[in-house]
Amino acid sequence: MRFDSPRTILHGAGSRHQLTEILPAKRVLIVTDAWLVQAGVVAPIVESLGAEVCVFDGVQADPTDANVEAGLAALTGFEADGIVAFGGGSSIDCAKAIRFQSGALPLVAVPTTAGTGSEATPVMVITDTAAGVKRMTRDARLMPDVAIVDYELSMSMPKALTAHVGVDTLTHGIEAYVSRKRHALTTGLAHSCIERCVRSLRRAWVDGGDREAREAMALAALEGGLAFGNSSVALVHGMSRPLGALFHIPHGLSNAVLLPEVTRFSYGGAEELYGEIAAVFGVDRSKAAFIEWLEDLNRDLEVPRLRDCCGNDFERFRASISKMAVDALASGSPGNNPVVPTAAEIEEIYLAAW
Repeated sequence: MRFDSPRTILHGAGSRHQLTEILPAKRVLIVTDAWLVQAGVVAPIVESLGAEVCVFDGVQADPTDANVEAGLAALTGFEADGIVAFGGGSSIDCAKAIRFQSGALPLVAVPTTAGTGSEATPVMVITDTAAGVKRMTRDARLMPDVAIVDYELSMSMPKALTAHVGVDTLTHGIEAYVSRKRHALTTGLAHSCIERCVRSLRRAWVDGGDREAREAMALAALEGGLAFGNSSVALVHGMSRPLGALFHIPHGLSNAVLLPEVTRFSYGGAEELYGEIAAVFGVDRSKAAFIEWLEDLNRDLEVPRLRDCCGNDFERFRASISKMAVDALASGSPGNNPVVPTAAEIEEIYLAAW
């Protein structure tokens, strides 16, 4: 079995300050988003680098091929010899795509949210704007050279984002644990990811200043990324990407709203494995108890229903279901699910989640 990971992982409070020591570059492209620049979070990183810096802040939520092209033009024009991805999964995925198209430049990923785990995966998801489809690419060359997981960067996340990326992290742990491609090196990481989420997600949501909970969720996101990056995600992610592409629902939120219904469909295909997760949840091994726990979590964290994310426009949603089901299957992720669905079954799950 193969296991891919960054060459170096730094974690802990203040680890972002080691960026200068870890990145051997004289001209650095920082790939980020406009909100982080406006919030003043990027400026200290620029000041600390001790190099010539170009900030590309043209990354949008769920990055597109147009974002990548613009970032590549910035990199080429600046003649950068190193890249820092600074932000959530969107910025990190965009930076991966830029590096992938430009050659073997060193890439350091510095996540500011505790969710996607993209800092530790050889995977990127970029929206093909012409086709209206999110395309996932997996390639060992997409793995960042260094991941810097400084939980202090996540402490300013608002409650809603904490909830959405937190349930996304839990989804990574669960899907990696039950994936048909799981193996010995991923199972322990997935289990630890789930345990940390159970202990700390609600705490981080209630009190964003809870340093212990924030650190636990940052590590959970890292573990989840390492786990699913080597075992694969499954049906939740397969169904989530079309929702993001067509309805522009942020990735973490679309995973969160789908997780209970997808698990209801999948449970019978891996009852023993789901039962082991149920023990971490502190509930009995029945499907009903498992789903109830997930639904209670979403309710506690004020995660909206799918209908609310789609503007309560059922007619548009219903008209999109067939394409979304086909696109979900085409992504390949549903093939790793404990129960591999048909397109018709995916349509039914979308409707149940509504």
